[in-house]
Amino acid sequence: MREKKFEEINAGRWRQFDALLTAAEKNSKDVDLSQLPELLQKQSADLSLARHRMYAANMVEYLNAQVIRGFKLVQKSEHGIGAKLLRFFTSDFPRAVRKEWKLHLVCWLVCLLPAFTIIAFSNENNLEWVNSVMDQSAQEVVDSSYGKGESQIENGRGDGGDMYMFGFYIWNNISIDFQIFASGVLGGIGSLYYLFYNALQFGAVVAYVEVNGDPMKLYGFVSSHAPYELWAMLISGMAGMRVGFSILMPGRRSRTASLMHAGKTAIPLILGAASMTFLAACIEAFWSANPMLFLGGAQFKIWIGIAGWLALLLYFMLGGRRATDET
Repeated sequence: MREKKFEEINAGRWRQFDALLTAAEKNSKDVDLSQLPELLQKQSADLSLARHRMYAANMVEYLNAQVIRGFKLVQKSEHGIGAKLLRFFTSDFPRAVRKEWKLHLVCWLVCLLPAFTIIAFSNENNLEWVNSVMDQSAQEVVDSSYGKGESQIENGRGDGGDMYMFGFYIWNNISIDFQIFASGVLGGIGSLYYLFYNALQFGAVVAYVEVNGDPMKLYGFVSSHAPYELWAMLISGMAGMRVGFSILMPGRRSRTASLMHAGKTAIPLILGAASMTFLAACIEAFWSANPMLFLGGAQFKIWIGIAGWLALLLYFMLGGRRATDET
């Protein structure tokens, strides 16, 4: 085959490969590297042919440079699970949360408004809202942990108790997150409902303990793990709403295509939420129930909780941000 004919036949694929390499080297978030191995194989074959047929030096140099760039990207993409996890947590996850900032804001409002409303309108003379959310048996459970007398938390969990509770928290909290996410298929309404319901439960517990219990026991126990557990619930809600809206409002895509696209968006959100829930379970099981009297007790753990909220805020605001990042 003559050199000119060889170039005419393959020039389109060479340009496609070059565009893919350029986008990948710039860390474009929309680049699809699934074609990279196949295109690299064809590019290597073209380079071998060009050398064998002794085509012009500039063509051989061009193809050789592309093959080298392709091999570097393949090696970079195969660095292993450690590098991929690092990139996910330092860049992909916070960027995914920022991308859905509108849903993020909606989830915050759905959680904060009912919780603070029930707290604001509850006092020792009026616990009607609390009683409408928590029955007598639920109030007795709260009394046993956060009552004014001696509590289960002060007595400790006994041998193996922390590990048992760790398993319980993992199962319970991830089940809640999955419930919030999965119910989003109902047009996003299901996710909002479960966020609203859990916010009412949280607000009722706080209001009840403020009136009938020992608030420092409650805040000392929940403050350290609450940032990660509560924020994970919100992010699960965001993922569920994104999936639900893709079915309700598919736009120009078919509903199937819209659902698949939303799934790609939701995956980093739900994986990140599950990781945060796992971290929260570790803290809740092995730290939160420890009195930490030698460090200042509940007040110290409250400050740890405040630091956690600030750290997560900075993480989601700045994580993975570059000069070309979204605003």
